[in-house]
Amino acid sequence: MKKTLAILGAGESGVGAALLAKRHGYEVFVSDYGSIDKKYKEELIKNTIAFEEGRHDFETIGKANLVVKSPGIPDQVEIVKQVREQSIPVISEIEFAYPFCEGKILAITGSNGKTTTTNLCHHLLASSGKEVTKAGNVGTSFARVLLENPTPIYVLELSSFQLDGIIDFKPDIAVLTNITPDHLDRYDYLLDNYIKSKFRIAMNQGKKDLFIWNKDDENSAIVMQGKNHKQKVIGLAKEMLNENGFSSSQAIDYDLSNPALKGMHNKMNALMAIEACSAFKLDSSLLQTALNDFVNDPHRLELVRIENDIHFINDSKATNVDSVFYALDAMDDNIVWIAGGTDKGNDYSRLIPLASKVKALICLGIDNTKLIETFSPYIKNIEETNQMKDAIIRARIYAEPGDTVLLSPACASFDLFENYKDRGAQFKEEVLRQLN
Repeated sequence: MKKTLAILGAGESGVGAALLAKRHGYEVFVSDYGSIDKKYKEELIKNTIAFEEGRHDFETIGKANLVVKSPGIPDQVEIVKQVREQSIPVISEIEFAYPFCEGKILAITGSNGKTTTTNLCHHLLASSGKEVTKAGNVGTSFARVLLENPTPIYVLELSSFQLDGIIDFKPDIAVLTNITPDHLDRYDYLLDNYIKSKFRIAMNQGKKDLFIWNKDDENSAIVMQGKNHKQKVIGLAKEMLNENGFSSSQAIDYDLSNPALKGMHNKMNALMAIEACSAFKLDSSLLQTALNDFVNDPHRLELVRIENDIHFINDSKATNVDSVFYALDAMDDNIVWIAGGTDKGNDYSRLIPLASKVKALICLGIDNTKLIETFSPYIKNIEETNQMKDAIIRARIYAEPGDTVLLSPACASFDLFENYKDRGAQFKEEVLRQLN
């Protein structure tokens, strides 16, 4: 029987799946309801893969034996409903790529901290001499790396959307950092549905596999309570952390003086990464060295400049309330906080206990009403801006030696910026320009 595959979405995930499928003898058709990015269109043409853009033609898609859906496409869209009505299996790129993987898989998910934990796991393994590739939700698709850069170990960051489309996918090591409300519009606004989605990362694991989870996370604890486990399970808790770092489940002490891992949340991220990588029987001294020289991705508590003992920190990736809570909690008192953007239905009340650390709030957005109403009873100095240049100017007026100017928005960036990367880049550029 001829193997025919239709792919919905021509981004990194979809095109990666198309290339891998073509290599393994599938007849492939790629469909994108929007316009296809130039670089991906060129790849499809170069590899003689049929595609369409600006529509989904069900007559062609419906002829496929299998459909791979981009994680960005909700199940509720019409083309997905039509495909399922014809009993055509719909899976994620992660699921499609899995049977072609011959290496070990370390997979990480969670509402917060999964990217840092993924980056750290990759760094720890690579620094310890392991051949390892990083993929998934961090930028390069799993399918592409299997095709272009196969290695004995793969570290995958997985979103709930990617996990929704798995059937047989099974990581050798699974890490669940935490679960807090996010993307509920994709889950019928039911937190339980989102929680179930996250736990899919471990649903196929067996007795030879390892599942690492956060015992302090209430939503995870509810699921884990009284549960029989087929796999080995390690639960981690704040009691394992200390002033200087943490002690692993193997009673090995690790130091965390690296400023890239500032804050209690990053201590927990590092602890989870150490536990996951220790399963590969790595030397603890090599792991400590790797912790010392780890550099995180930009826009995550990124130190941009210290000027007159004032720290300027770019945390533009903090697009939800929980991420900002971790950032504020990680700082000492006297923060000049730059926040705002496109509100995602945020409940800022969780941040009120930390408002005493904030000497000034600079609102950076088109509509700052909700921020101002929430924090005006608790923060004396609140100003509004709609340009990064003005935000830095106002922040410098309030900042004194020993203070921190923190960009940690709690909001999406699309009102004033292209994305969180653009927002963070403008923060860095403006800080360096004004301080030079």
